[in-house]
Amino acid sequence: MKTLTTTAVLTMLGTGLLGAAEWPQWRGSNRDGRSPETGLLQSWPEAGPPMAWRASGLGGGFSSLAIAGGRIYTMGDLTGADHGDGQYALALNEKDGSLVWLTRIGPSWDDRYLGPRSTPTVDGNRLYLMNTEGDVISLDAGSGKEIWRRSLPEDFGSHQMQAMGTTDWKYAESPLVDGDRVLVTPGTTDVAMVALDKSNGEEIWRAPIGRLGSQGAYGAAYSSIVVSKGGGIKHYVQFIGRGLIGIEADTGNFLWGYNKVANDIANIATPLVHEDFVFASSGYGTGAALLQLSTDGEGGVKAEEVYFLEADTFQNHHGGLILHNGTVFSGTGHNKGFPIAVRFADGEVAWGPERNAGKNSAAITYGDGRIYFRYQDGLMVLIEATPEAYREHGSFMIPEVNNPSWSHPVISGGKLYLREQDNLFCYDISAP
Repeated sequence: MKTLTTTAVLTMLGTGLLGAAEWPQWRGSNRDGRSPETGLLQSWPEAGPPMAWRASGLGGGFSSLAIAGGRIYTMGDLTGADHGDGQYALALNEKDGSLVWLTRIGPSWDDRYLGPRSTPTVDGNRLYLMNTEGDVISLDAGSGKEIWRRSLPEDFGSHQMQAMGTTDWKYAESPLVDGDRVLVTPGTTDVAMVALDKSNGEEIWRAPIGRLGSQGAYGAAYSSIVVSKGGGIKHYVQFIGRGLIGIEADTGNFLWGYNKVANDIANIATPLVHEDFVFASSGYGTGAALLQLSTDGEGGVKAEEVYFLEADTFQNHHGGLILHNGTVFSGTGHNKGFPIAVRFADGEVAWGPERNAGKNSAAITYGDGRIYFRYQDGLMVLIEATPEAYREHGSFMIPEVNNPSWSHPVISGGKLYLREQDNLFCYDISAP
């Protein structure tokens, strides 16, 4: 097992808080699951924090929220004579959750876990999203009017990873906007990633890749792209069916790949990027890995494994990873959310896995020294973000949970937002 240099460890321990109070895309401003806000409740009363308001009519689905410019954006499958059956993008008023507009973006998906999983991305007066059919869509953020649309299956030959007779769980990626472009993941060998002009949807480049290895399955997975400058080159990191890839931002050239952390059913969690490092994990008995990126001496980037954690030590099925002050916090275990803290530098377990009253997978978010664990059964648990020991600071049940409670929590403007299928609950978590 390799270990990092002292300089690298000290750099990681200095991880800072970036971004504004808004939450404009999947996992926040930096796609790392971290809110920059302070002055939040450090513990919850027995009944939980006070509810500011609740809204309904969002439809079925597990989409999280994007919050910007006084609006809340999400997606859901709706039925009814007023608007017709289908999958919709919705805009709500941030003050009270009242509906501003809704736009049909495709057919509904009536599987046993209803609705979309993708989260919209807000960029100025535009909204970018992906429906479950793999359509990448740009809407006017003010009115909901459609501006352009591209189909990953029809335009780029995309398909989802499928193996061992698994169900096609359709598309769940949240588009990344970077400068003048939108990045999405067809996930095939010929077109692993594509950059589109955000103004009109025209192709800027497409990224073919080579064979990554034997683990996993060909096709797009269920993760979302993050930006890295590891190895001195700006590039995009994504977790596809066959594993992790790095694609050069300017050219779309394939820089590096890593296969060992892939499974052949569903690679889900968005990777963590920090300085010259990438941390990723998947479930189904796979594990987790830390990679170090460096120049390959030929104008490219190489990825070397620092360590690999076997599944019995750490595996995140879905629900995400948080890096805070040199420690990775997450839920571990396949379809489990057992809280665990792992040292980023060397993979040593600081504490955990712990057991609490929550059941099954946990979606997590960071805010003001606390990790917000949302369990599949609807239990919210507030856990201190410290490597010293496992410390709970309150819990409560989300109301009216009747499906897996999977949508990721969002923190914005001193509020905690919890999407629960057709309902949205807004809690005041500002400290008095």
